[in-house]
Order: sequence, then C-alpha cells, then structure tokens
Amino acid sequence: MLPRVQSVAILLLLAHSWARADGWQPASGHVQVPIWPGAVPDAIPGPKPESVDSGAGANDVSRPTMTLYAAKGRNTGVAVVVLPGGGYRTLAMAGEGTDICDWLTSRGITCVLLKYRVPGSGPWWDHQNQRRVYPKVQTALQDAQRTIGLVRQHAAQWHVDAHKVGVIGFSAGGHLVAAVSTHFARRTYTPVDAADELSSRPDFAIAVYPGHLWVHEDEDPATRNETDLSLRSDIAVRADSPPTFLLQAEDDHVDGVEQSLAYYVALQKAGVPAEMHLYAQGGHAFGVSRSNLPIAQWPRLVEIWLGTIGMVDAAPAL
Repeated sequence: MLPRVQSVAILLLLAHSWARADGWQPASGHVQVPIWPGAVPDAIPGPKPESVDSGAGANDVSRPTMTLYAAKGRNTGVAVVVLPGGGYRTLAMAGEGTDICDWLTSRGITCVLLKYRVPGSGPWWDHQNQRRVYPKVQTALQDAQRTIGLVRQHAAQWHVDAHKVGVIGFSAGGHLVAAVSTHFARRTYTPVDAADELSSRPDFAIAVYPGHLWVHEDEDPATRNETDLSLRSDIAVRADSPPTFLLQAEDDHVDGVEQSLAYYVALQKAGVPAEMHLYAQGGHAFGVSRSNLPIAQWPRLVEIWLGTIGMVDAAPAL
C-alpha cells in the first residue's frame, strides 16, 4: 500500500498536463484530474468553454474530472462518489458537492467529487419546447461508471476498501445514482484501460430528492395517473442493484415525492434492500442545510444506515 503523500503525488502527476485556470476549481490543497486518459467518448464537437456561475456552479463541462477528498480522523475504508445535481444542465458543485464531501470526510469517509459532463448528458427539460429530452447516449452515466472503476483501481493508494465504494447524488444526480445502480452489467462506452475491467456497480447508493425517475413526471398534474408509480424506461432495477437510501420532502415542487416513491416500489419488487425517508417540509435542493426542520437531520440517518448495511461500524441511534 502506497503512503498517502505518494498517492497525492500520483494525482499531481496526472493533472500536470491538464491544469487550467478557467472553469470550476477545487479549494487549495485538492487537485482535480481528468477521468479519461485521452479522448472523451461521445464528445460533443466544438463545446463551449467551461464556466462558473455566481453560485459556484459548473457550466458547459466537456472534460469531466474527479477530485479526491481524503477521509479525516479514523478512516472507515468507505469511499463515496459524489454526484451533484443541476438538471443535467449545470452542476451544483458547492451545496451538492464540496459541502457533502466536508460532511462525509469528517466521518472518516473518502469522497471523490465527480464533475460530470453537462449539459444534455442525461434526461433534461427543454424549456423552449416544453419537453423532456433523452440523449442518444447518456454521457453522465459513462462518466459515473468510469469513476467508480477508477476508485476501485486506486483503492490501495487512497486507503479505501474496493468493496465499500458507494454513490450519493442529488436531484439529477439522484437520477444518475439510479442509472449507475442499474447499468453495470457492461460499460456504456468502449473500455479504454484496466480501470474499465473493474466493476462499476456501487456497493451502496444514496439518492437525495432524485428527479427524472417517475414515468408520469412531465404530464399534466390535473390528469396524470397519480396511482401509477412506474419508473421511466431508462431505469430498470435489477435484483443485484445495491442497497439504497432515499430521501425527499413532500413539499418538493421541482422533483415531486413520486420520484422517490416510484424508485422505492421498484427496488422493493426486485427484492433490493431499501430505506426511504419522507418529510413534510424541506423543499428542493436543501443539501446539508442547518435549518430547524426535521429533514435537516438526514445526514445522521445516512450514517446510521451505513452501519446497518455493514459499511461502517454501527452508529448509536438518534
């Protein structure tokens, strides 16, 4: 096993030929590296330059990267790939990215923050034409599959257990959690190196206010069948999909609670262990908020759940 300082040196070496001043950058002390060693599969020709908005969101990401956040204190050996939301149009790299890594690393969990490709890399809402667009190739799924393989490839260097690699995602990132949890029999791209020979199946999955899962999501609320909790056709739960934690607020008016309900029903029918928490208040995009609402306690629920599925030592109940 390589010492941590040598692991950091490896990351710096990987990033050396790719450093750039524009676009989203992690805080000092962290290095983002490209997840693809050469050409990005199914790349969009002539992409716009990456930019950052006033809320630290990443826009027009054409060169996906990962940033390692090492576990602090007692290392549990668990690693989590963090998938920010943003409707597959942008990426909320702060509230659904670095803030999540700060929480998890403080609990001894290694985080890998994925800056996956946007826009149009998954099912997105076309406001101009008022319709849901499904790209021919979901390139965000390619990026997620690739990253899980890379985490397992570097498990020894990063001091993580290759059998304790999970994912957490928010909003569109929650859909990506479901996608990578159900598409792991094969890569959705042509394998490029040894990392792609390793499994891309997460060992556990956490979807927080997920979107784009319920089949009736885009229909008129006045006439759609609210009793049909079927999933959209791009998500087909398998019996070997990973144990899953679901969380959503009932007053979420961006991605309704039916999203979690539909996924939970499918998981249950397939016999996949699942835990779901629904709260009356919380809205959408609350992240690791410090409000007085009960839903703000959700990180603690995740910590307890990770103990119940054997990823970490059992945590005391609330």
